[in-house]
Amino acid sequence: MRSANLLNDFAFKYVFGEDCKEANDALKSLLTVFLERSVNKVVVKNSEMVKDYSKMKSPRLDLLVEFDDQTTVDLEMQLRQTKDNLPIRFSYYLARLHGSQELEGKYYGELKETIVLVFFNVNLIDNNRMCNTFTLRNEEGLSFVEGSQDRMKLRTVEMAKLDVNKLLEDMNEQEKMIYYFLNCHKGMDDSKIKVMIESDGVIQMLEKRVETISDDGWKKIIEDFQKLHENEERMEQQLELEEAQKQVKEANKKVEDANKQTELETKRS
Repeated sequence: MRSANLLNDFAFKYVFGEDCKEANDALKSLLTVFLERSVNKVVVKNSEMVKDYSKMKSPRLDLLVEFDDQTTVDLEMQLRQTKDNLPIRFSYYLARLHGSQELEGKYYGELKETIVLVFFNVNLIDNNRMCNTFTLRNEEGLSFVEGSQDRMKLRTVEMAKLDVNKLLEDMNEQEKMIYYFLNCHKGMDDSKIKVMIESDGVIQMLEKRVETISDDGWKKIIEDFQKLHENEERMEQQLELEEAQKQVKEANKKVEDANKQTELETKRS
């Protein structure tokens, strides 16, 4: 059994985002399967969104790509539930990404489609669908923007919903790829992985990319991964501390205001 694991977002970014033909072909296959649309050409863009000002959060995007029609897709591998609200976080990513388009001197109708595609290893949505697409709709499901003009989409893939015991011949392309993501660290030791590697062209392509991660390379990926999550945990603890201090300050203010009110009423009486 090997070390490399595609659930690690650094490994995910390496396998699909490296500047080489093999990674680009793997990325096109991934997007074709999960966006359910033909993908002929993609370009990996800068994965850091620039801050507009010092107090704005600057999200670290796992992989930012652009299609030949200028559709922009942010791919995210989210391993764990966090204290920060995940649906709100990725809604923010989508809003920032859509609003980052250069529109000076243009009509709003020229805005290009933006999609946030998130792979979760937790269950968030209360239905049995592994893949869900969210757009702007009202309470009855009526779309705010007509048909193909709806240019903001949040596409979620909840990997934890996969039935891993399902027969391989009964799995669709999305299920097969998710099964590979969840179990690729087992390699040929897993019977389903073995069959897919031997017979499925897309999985063969992914396997070749995963095999390029050496043991030393994987150690470096893990070190970077741990540092990232240590930083995220420190940020969460800092936010918790600031929120606690805010609540104490507000409570003290209420007590102070109540005392002042009591003093005024005493003086009047």
